[in-house]
Amino acid sequence: MSQPRRRGYPHHHLHAQQVCPRRVALPAVAALLLLFLAVSLLSIAISAPPLTDRPGLGLGASSRRSLRRSSRHPPTSVQSARDDLWGSEFACNFYGCSNSSSKFPDSSVTTQPDRYLIIVTSGGLNQQRTGIVDAVVAARILNATLVVPILDHTSFWKDSSNFSEIFDIDWFISFLAKDVKIIKEPPEKGGKALRPYKMRVPRKCTPQCYLKRVLPALLKKHVIRMTKYDYRLSNKLDTDLQKLRCRVNYHALRFTDPIQELGKKLIQRMRQKSKYFIALHLRFERDMLAFSGCYYGGGEKERTELGAIRKRWKTLHTSNPDKGRRQGRCPLTPEEVGLMLRGLGYRSDVHIYAASGEIYGGEDTLAPLKVLFPNFHTKESLSSNDELTPFLTHSSRMAAIDFIVCDGSDAFVTNNNGNMAKILAGRRRYFGHKRTIRPNAKQLYPLFMNRENMSWDAFSSQMRTIQNGFMGDPMEVMPGRGEFHANPTACICEKTSQSPVVKSGSGSNQGSTNSTGLRKAIGEPTYPIYTDEEVDGSDTEDDSSGNGEMFDTEADDDSLVRQEDYELEEILSD
Repeated sequence: MSQPRRRGYPHHHLHAQQVCPRRVALPAVAALLLLFLAVSLLSIAISAPPLTDRPGLGLGASSRRSLRRSSRHPPTSVQSARDDLWGSEFACNFYGCSNSSSKFPDSSVTTQPDRYLIIVTSGGLNQQRTGIVDAVVAARILNATLVVPILDHTSFWKDSSNFSEIFDIDWFISFLAKDVKIIKEPPEKGGKALRPYKMRVPRKCTPQCYLKRVLPALLKKHVIRMTKYDYRLSNKLDTDLQKLRCRVNYHALRFTDPIQELGKKLIQRMRQKSKYFIALHLRFERDMLAFSGCYYGGGEKERTELGAIRKRWKTLHTSNPDKGRRQGRCPLTPEEVGLMLRGLGYRSDVHIYAASGEIYGGEDTLAPLKVLFPNFHTKESLSSNDELTPFLTHSSRMAAIDFIVCDGSDAFVTNNNGNMAKILAGRRRYFGHKRTIRPNAKQLYPLFMNRENMSWDAFSSQMRTIQNGFMGDPMEVMPGRGEFHANPTACICEKTSQSPVVKSGSGSNQGSTNSTGLRKAIGEPTYPIYTDEEVDGSDTEDDSSGNGEMFDTEADDDSLVRQEDYELEEILSD
């Protein structure tokens, strides 16, 4: 395999180049007459979005009363076919720019002998992915050789897959060769693998933290093994290191051919059904709902079932379902997700690909969503038994298939802020700001509570207002805000009239400039941003408490933290 060049590789090889829309001028009178005729005919033909007579979970009865009582009309076909439902007209002005600067020397210059870093990931596929990305950067900070990361086999997800069974290992090593030296197996001496020194750093450890805590041990022991490696690197990095993160995440981590082939087949099958499709990550499983402490109208059975699961985590506070819902900390029900999408203007004939585990309440819970959007698909429904069987016993490979289809969708809808949602949001921003919808749950709560007292048109209008700023448009989040994997602003540049879509060469690190030569920043957010890292106060980027001190132990698991806390992280990780 020929060695890919780090500086100057194309960023658009996986995604078709977007073209900015052109406005078409029509004679004013003719256009108005056609619009009036279309609206009039469709207002007669189309009724309000139907809701199932099966209750499902939570608010089903009120939603049925709401839209049955008033016979309100949904958005007309003119409204529901808006181009902005599938992408922003400004998206084509931005592009991923992760090439390194001239101040970032090749690994052949920086890598020091007798320094080896082994990392053991934690959690599900996407939590492990964040660990792999940050491991490459940590190896660069330490000027060390990185051993191909070891994937977690013992967590809640219990997947026995190795790195090479999920990711293209040769591509990973060769693509990053000029950034970090990577080897497949631990170093040996006298035919035997060197025994590593095991240690851990606090979460969000800065480069200075690595140099202070890890480097002295690395110089003495030569081989360091870092366990439970997830979010162990600060978001506060210089631009070249941030861009290295993006090169790893968006280019070097490529799924194996069998996974890619099935994922692409599913995308093709969705495209055969309709021009556009939505991918939906519901995250409405038992464990997620139990952790949230929310109540969804399932009566004593729901309280008992979810309450029993919640007792496994003794560190959780007593839940207040009403307060959690008011604060926007409860996942939307499948029905509410459907109402949100219809309120935004998506028509009932849109095809939906659902990426999720076993939904709590099963078909009864999904029924209202399927009535709103009858064209409902999963990897199981789109694949033959022969196609899916090789992946069925491997949760990470199954998750990788969902990842590919969600990434290839025209609109991606996430119902929580887990790792898959964050990584896909960042990836879709990097590759042209493809439409990514996050429910503004805090403000949606009163709208859902009040919807039986308003017309469909009023409900839809308020829905579009509330979701403004949560649709994955450019300039939603300013640099430095939000979690970097979801908002990789250091790796997104804005085109100018003189700038091509792809910048080849080492100078792309400087970002974009406008006609005055000043770099244009991503706009300031108009809404509060809540991230998992802000909630997690266990470790800080400037940690001096000693929680991350080195310790030499044969146990890979962190004996200083309760096992229930790790199980909780793993369940919520994807």
